[in-house]
Amino acid sequence: MVDNYSVPLKLLVEEFHLEVAYAATDYESIRLTVADVARPGLQLAGYFDHFEPMRLQVMGNVEMSYLAKLSEEDRAVTFDRLFSYKFPALLIARNIAPGEMCLKMAKKHNVTLLRTSEATSTIISAVISYLSAALAPRITRHGVLMEVYGEGVLLIGESGIGKSETAVELVKRGHRLIADDAVEIRKISGNTLVGTASELVRNYVELRGIGIINVAKLFGMGAVKTENEINLVVKITPWKTGENYDRLGLDDQYMDILGVSIPMNTIPVTPGRNLAVILEVAAMNNRQRKMGYNPAKEFTEQINRYFEESMGKTT
Repeated sequence: MVDNYSVPLKLLVEEFHLEVAYAATDYESIRLTVADVARPGLQLAGYFDHFEPMRLQVMGNVEMSYLAKLSEEDRAVTFDRLFSYKFPALLIARNIAPGEMCLKMAKKHNVTLLRTSEATSTIISAVISYLSAALAPRITRHGVLMEVYGEGVLLIGESGIGKSETAVELVKRGHRLIADDAVEIRKISGNTLVGTASELVRNYVELRGIGIINVAKLFGMGAVKTENEINLVVKITPWKTGENYDRLGLDDQYMDILGVSIPMNTIPVTPGRNLAVILEVAAMNNRQRKMGYNPAKEFTEQINRYFEESMGKTT
């Protein structure tokens, strides 16, 4: 199930060390629900068509210098109309003082007023990036997420099939654990998924017969990572006699997660198969494919070429 998230304005203030010039009475409960940030330009000239009051509003040197040139009466009208839309907050950049009229209208309409010393473009870029990640669509999947040769590999399969044991083996071979058991997946762009673990279970792995282990403390901080892009899904299934498994790798498999198609390999397991080595090869093979090299296609073309040449000689 996908969750809808929001970000408390207070958390944003703390994250970017913003100064609160005026806190509205509902300051503690204000939440941001969209990642977009707006600079009111045309709105200062009175054009409010298509204005988005759900967005955080940011003013910089351009907007504040324009307002400074208006008469006190016009400035009052402009701020009065702007604040009447009750957006989450107005953030003034470059450490510019809000001015008496701005503060007066913010109090009149009970809208929070913030300040920062950062440049306008810098703070807008940083806030959008932060909100995009915090508000990204997300889902929690049962599995294990590992970083193997730089590739984010999501292991899925039925409980008890050996995902956690394989993760520990991969850690011993120099790879890194991101999440065990519950993987929180966020869609940070149209085709990019990032996986992480919740704070409660981060760095922990459950090994049946042994119990819970802390990978960071047992193997060192180099054995864990907070988050990673998901580049490959590996589905581990029990080997079934008579089942038709792909032996060449020509049939591309994908798994849809939050509307993003992620390459997938289905790996049947039997006693004696070294899953850690297989996953290392799967990660490297996926990396090769992203770079444009497909060994399965090359092998097939080579076989076809051989038979074509053989047929030509016989005729």
